[in-house]
Amino acid sequence: MAARLGISINLKFMTEFTHTNFDFENEYPKLIRDNIPSIIKQREGREADVRVAVDDMEYIVYLLKKIGEESKELQKSLEVGNAKEEIADVLEIIDALVKMNGWDMQEIKNLQEEKRKKNGGFEKRLIMKNNKKHV
Repeated sequence: MAARLGISINLKFMTEFTHTNFDFENEYPKLIRDNIPSIIKQREGREADVRVAVDDMEYIVYLLKKIGEESKELQKSLEVGNAKEEIADVLEIIDALVKMNGWDMQEIKNLQEEKRKKNGGFEKRLIMKNNKKHV
C-alpha cells in the first residue's frame, strides 16, 4: 500500500536523528526534558524561560499534552526518518507517568499482557473498515 502512495517505508533504517521543527513542536508552554535549559545555555548563551509545574495535577496535564506532541512526531517520523528516537520519547513520558503515580512498571506490563490475551495484540494488522452493523 505504501508503495502505491509513492512512499518508501522501512522502519529498520529510520534511526538517524533528524531535527524536525514542526509547528506543533513550537507550541508553548510545554514540558521539556530536564537538561534542555543547560543545553540552550551552552548552545545559545542565554537562559531558558522555564518554571516548575506548580503541582502534580499540572505536571500530569503537561505530560499528557507532551505525549500527544510526541505521538504526532512519531507519525511524522515516517517522513523524517527518526522513528526509534520518537518511540524512545514516548516511552520516556510513559515512564514519567508511571513513576509520578507510584505505579510499578511490571504491573503495567501484566495489564498489557492481560489485555493482549483478552483482545489480542496488533500482529494480524487488522484494519476495521467501518463499524456499521450489517442487516
